[in-house]
Amino acid sequence: MKDIENTLFNGELGIIALQSCKELGEKINYHIKEKRNEERSYLIETEDIRFSNGEGKVKLGDSIRGKDVYILCDVGNYSIQYKMFGFMNHMGPDEHFQDIKRTISAIRGKASRITVIMPLLYASRQHRRKGRESLDCAMALQELERLGVHEIITFDAHDPNVQNAITLTSFENLYPTFDIVKSFITNEEELEINKDNLIVISPDTGAMDRAIYYSSVLGVDVGLFYKRRDHSTIVNGKNPIVEHEYMGRDVSGCDVLIVDDMIASGESVFDIAIELKKRNVKNVYVAATFAFFTEGIEKFQKFYDEGIIKRVYSTNLTYIPQHVKEAEWFREVDMSFFISTILNKLNYDQSIASYLDATNVIKELLNKE
Repeated sequence: MKDIENTLFNGELGIIALQSCKELGEKINYHIKEKRNEERSYLIETEDIRFSNGEGKVKLGDSIRGKDVYILCDVGNYSIQYKMFGFMNHMGPDEHFQDIKRTISAIRGKASRITVIMPLLYASRQHRRKGRESLDCAMALQELERLGVHEIITFDAHDPNVQNAITLTSFENLYPTFDIVKSFITNEEELEINKDNLIVISPDTGAMDRAIYYSSVLGVDVGLFYKRRDHSTIVNGKNPIVEHEYMGRDVSGCDVLIVDDMIASGESVFDIAIELKKRNVKNVYVAATFAFFTEGIEKFQKFYDEGIIKRVYSTNLTYIPQHVKEAEWFREVDMSFFISTILNKLNYDQSIASYLDATNVIKELLNKE
């Protein structure tokens, strides 16, 4: 605590972990207590109430007057259920975002400062307009700004430029790269990280910057799969992928790490893994900030059993079912310590600039191995 003594204090720390983010919030609270060598909890008691017609409200159980409040919400947590008109309904992103606004309303301007932490940015996939479309992410951010939110913190935003929609509110886009790399090299003990034995693959052109960063800090080469689409047809709102075309050096005999911001259905990963196996790669690893598994995990299990995919790495920044966490092919990357460090710094009004670029700490980590 010596490094935060005699610094500006933004008020007593208060963490509101909404129902969607209870587990992560408890872990963050534990780490902050450890950092500060204190026994008391920083979690503020909340109650998420649902009426029989689906409407709801958020009720705070503790005083928040003068506190530096951090609202944690996982808008991707589909496991939360409530009864509406007699049947069970799963909460979607829209309902989770509404609970954030309800929480701000319950605070009623009593807090000294409000920071919203959405690890998975709400509506981040609808960050730009193509034709007669809504602009959901920008509208949501502007709504939070109008409600008096001081800062918004998220991870690996689909397009960080969406922050241009809120010119007067701080927007921090953080990355889990260090924690993913650390987990990757710790768990894969037989992995040889050099240009001859490992290559990083981008699954499409949109993820190329991420792949280049991973390859540069790991000191290996990078390759790209280009999605060739049929632009004459629209299926589920998208032009279907006709073929994945590879651009890069020979991968025969190499381990391969596919990196992306999210895994939705996983179909692109499956197609690329098959193509890589045709090129005689040794092992296929996948690393993504968010893993949704929107079509279930049966195919991931099948690809693991058949030796096509060796391991999938993803964070606990959004909901992961317990049976997935226990699968041999999956490794969860815990981000609670990192988030607790960010919250602790911000509460004492300290800079978090050193945590925005993980290049140096990753290189230090690799030098130790």
